[in-house]
Amino acid sequence: MEETKTDYALMKETEQNKRALLREDKCDKYDYLAAVACGAVGGLVDIFLVGTPGNSVLGKWTDSQVDSAVKGFAKLVGWNPRQAQKENVASAIGFLERKYKVNYDQRHTADVGNAFNMSTKNHHMMSLSHSPDIVGLFFSILNQFTSTSSFIANGKIITIATDTYELQGGNFIAKLFCGIANWFGHIMSDIAGGSGARGNAGRGAGVVMPFYELFQFCKFGSFKVENDRQDLATIATRAFQKGYDFRFGMAAVIPVVLTDLSIRLIWALRRHFQYELPVKECIPTSQHADLRIMLLLGNGTLCVMDGIDAGVHSGGDFLEFFLRLNLIVWFRFVTLVLKEVCIRVGLKDALSETILAFQRINEALLVYLHELEQIDIEAFKRETQEYNKAVRIFSTATTDKELNVLLLDTFEQMGIKKPWQGDFDKHMSDKNATLVFE
Repeated sequence: MEETKTDYALMKETEQNKRALLREDKCDKYDYLAAVACGAVGGLVDIFLVGTPGNSVLGKWTDSQVDSAVKGFAKLVGWNPRQAQKENVASAIGFLERKYKVNYDQRHTADVGNAFNMSTKNHHMMSLSHSPDIVGLFFSILNQFTSTSSFIANGKIITIATDTYELQGGNFIAKLFCGIANWFGHIMSDIAGGSGARGNAGRGAGVVMPFYELFQFCKFGSFKVENDRQDLATIATRAFQKGYDFRFGMAAVIPVVLTDLSIRLIWALRRHFQYELPVKECIPTSQHADLRIMLLLGNGTLCVMDGIDAGVHSGGDFLEFFLRLNLIVWFRFVTLVLKEVCIRVGLKDALSETILAFQRINEALLVYLHELEQIDIEAFKRETQEYNKAVRIFSTATTDKELNVLLLDTFEQMGIKKPWQGDFDKHMSDKNATLVFE
């Protein structure tokens, strides 16, 4: 009997713990272990497979994927090479360079009137219009419409006048579309390096990762690089020249994706199989506090391993440290921290409520619009014409008797039954009579 009570108490305690876990959305020790393990696996991939530009297993794979994307895009827009040139990425790049010429493609110091130092190795970073992000799109459109070229040099934005390339299109919208197409097409011509460098079996200078160009404003710090000391902007530029570009960024994002997906998968499987929740309640979203903590812990582990690896391999040289550092990993971790802070202080809740309010308003407007679409406009016009005609007739009455006669005539014409029978005065004087409205 005592053993049965013990088993029952144990089952009851387990059920209570399960309910508390689900209700409060908190992590247990297995969640913490899983998050750290996933982060560690991502860290090992980062250390041994991502590495540094020019010495990266995954980097070679992403380079080949970008080459394939460039050739595929070139074929899509008209590249039709001879059989011997079909696998030649330099030929595809050359075709795109000719097809998507832009006015802001200056490459050397002489091209900008010696206003600042620039070369083919760094002009894709210094030219704002070459950035594959919203900053690049904005400056590309601006430069094409104003026949200018914008650069970041010495921590400042410098704009120079250029030759005019007429945008196709008969109106502003058409020209704007043409400008966006030129920007994207020119990015595709540069993302895998220039045709000259690739034709000489080199890797070439690609384009920067999104928003990487903003490092050029970081004209601060004094970091040891070999026997010299340089600021962060200079180090970021030199890292780009050594291959820290968009292609390497694609390799750098793989450990982050691996860590995130593995944590979300484990979280979802535990909820479904261990806690026996329906699938719709096992979808990994940011609404669950335990999942957010697991992602923070996993990405934090990945950051620690990445930082230790960069520190050990750099030997005190900050340029080597920067090249070894996975910026995508650190950006992801900082984003998760800021997001969690916003949730904790209540900023996200207010924003979510505002967004939900706008969604409800939008849904109500859609319902109202659907109802308006169901209205028979012609029938509505006919009905309003009859009512307007009656109103005009009523306005001609000068006495109560005339208005009463007109009103009764209108009732008969419109087929409206009167709520009384016979003479109105007699009907109303009868105590047993009633008014019936139909």
